[in-house]
Amino acid sequence: MPLRRRSLAALVLLSGLALAAALFVRPGKAEPDETMLRYSLELLAANAEVRLAALEAIRQSGRKDAIPALIQARRYLQGLHEVDAVLRELTGDSERDSWHEWMLWQEAHPEVVPYEGFDIFKSAVFQRIDPNFGLFLQPGVTHEIRLEEIVWGGVVKDGIPALTNPALLEASEADYLTEDELVFGVTINGDARAYPLRIMDWHEMFNDVIGGVPVSLAYCTLCGSGILFETTVAGRDTPFVFGSSGFLYRSNKLMYDQETHSLWNQFTGRPVVGPLTGSGIELKTRPVAITSWQAWREANPETKVLSLETGHRRDYSPGAPYGSYFASPELMFPALVRQEALQAKDYVFALRSSGTDKAWPLTRFDGGKVINDQAGILDLVLVGDAATRTVRAYRRDGRTFERGASVAELKAEDGTWQVTEEALVGPGGERLARLPGHIAYWFAWAGYLGEDGELAER
Repeated sequence: MPLRRRSLAALVLLSGLALAAALFVRPGKAEPDETMLRYSLELLAANAEVRLAALEAIRQSGRKDAIPALIQARRYLQGLHEVDAVLRELTGDSERDSWHEWMLWQEAHPEVVPYEGFDIFKSAVFQRIDPNFGLFLQPGVTHEIRLEEIVWGGVVKDGIPALTNPALLEASEADYLTEDELVFGVTINGDARAYPLRIMDWHEMFNDVIGGVPVSLAYCTLCGSGILFETTVAGRDTPFVFGSSGFLYRSNKLMYDQETHSLWNQFTGRPVVGPLTGSGIELKTRPVAITSWQAWREANPETKVLSLETGHRRDYSPGAPYGSYFASPELMFPALVRQEALQAKDYVFALRSSGTDKAWPLTRFDGGKVINDQAGILDLVLVGDAATRTVRAYRRDGRTFERGASVAELKAEDGTWQVTEEALVGPGGERLARLPGHIAYWFAWAGYLGEDGELAER
């Protein structure tokens, strides 16, 4: 059973919480609303009479700024249906009857702003789950995403442990892999590495140095996206090292850096909560491919591959942690989904950091396809195969390519070009650079980049 599915019954409900707002320092913030904060904390008290009295006080207040606290409490009060009744009265929405549905309502209503001091309540709730969550969320914390939409993903801090400088094997030593298994393949400066999905499903992140470049693969299993980021940032002496916070935002993991404990959006590579918020930092993306172990090894015979000796005890058989989620059309956590063009968990290939964000439905590559296209003013060619979720993008600079005699070749008017991990190499040694991109579920791309990006025709 996935770590994220740990029963919420294991959560010890808040009890005996005294209101001590004066102890909280919230620089630059207005004074907390002590009355509403007290009611919010009492919603999760051990005594049922206290909970119901607090709920009735909130109902009688008629204050919409208490809605986020009610939704937060609703998750841990599965048997207290009176919360739904009060939420219906305050929101005017008579249809919803679950935490999941109320979270969707909240995402759709950004005009509903929590009362002053909600950050104190949010921090107190999460620190009862794991005291280490206080490293990420404190009263007065700087943020550019809505705190009310940050949810617990079912694990504690580092409950999904990142792999940092993990042990690697020669390709010939990786006898645990079968030929058709999928791997994340990365090549930088001629250094080829394979990170099998059966291992990364459990760890969701690695910090490594490939070809002399410090990088992190931030893999959100819920989003179906593994994004390779450079972790060296101008003006900083050391590379960032990332881990999994245990928090989600719109069904996307919030990773954190070990230096400042800022929370980062996995999809955008930007800090969104904590000390680095507003710094302007945005991690540079690098190309990464999902492909079969056989195809990767044949194209990169000198590759290294992740060892099963990770230092953690896990069932690394294929599909063990998230097989049922990957096979289902449903999301595990609430997020609004635009489904006019595609279904929530349809795969797309997302072009990143190339001036224009653009996505192509993976079905465009059924049977193996070469697609000549544009993203903004950029000419590019995409080489892909939907069967293995493999897509690579390259500049084409006005050329038109078609399939060659093998998967390692493309043909153009000026001759045969070799397909490599880092570039297309022409007959005279010319090079057309590979462009950064990755696979993702449609809901994640549409939710984070869809407003500014472009979707290719199906």
